[in-house]
Amino acid sequence: MAEPFATKDDVQARYPSDAALLCADETTREPDWARFDAALADVSMEIRIILQARYTRAQLNDLDAESLGALKLFAIDMAMYRVAVTFARSTEEIKTRYDIAVTRLEGVASGKKGSLTFNSSGSGSVDGAPTTGSPGEAIVVAPERQFSRASMREW
Repeated sequence: MAEPFATKDDVQARYPSDAALLCADETTREPDWARFDAALADVSMEIRIILQARYTRAQLNDLDAESLGALKLFAIDMAMYRVAVTFARSTEEIKTRYDIAVTRLEGVASGKKGSLTFNSSGSGSVDGAPTTGSPGEAIVVAPERQFSRASMREW
């Protein structure tokens, strides 16, 4: 299983009071961070599924720091919503942040609202054979051109 895009420390840093309230145990009132760990794993899988409409698994494993930072924000907002809904503690603000995150991810996956960037080039070829590429990317491998305008001029 791939690494989650965010950790509980990221959640605590971004929304310290909200996170503690959302994951508090009903009886002890102590934060139960295992709830967030599970939610973060789930939303990271959901994010990967959404993005695999455009990007390969290899590309998603080769994201640069900027793209990982954006996905971290989306993962935090989505996890906050999942935890809040599970324990009937959702607010309109949490729901709105979730909806925005999902909409932006779907926009990136469709190519309409930006794209992700990678540490390496992301696609190419080795000895004429394609390596990694996007599912929507056309890769053409063909022999050298034999006829040109100049060589066919006399026909």
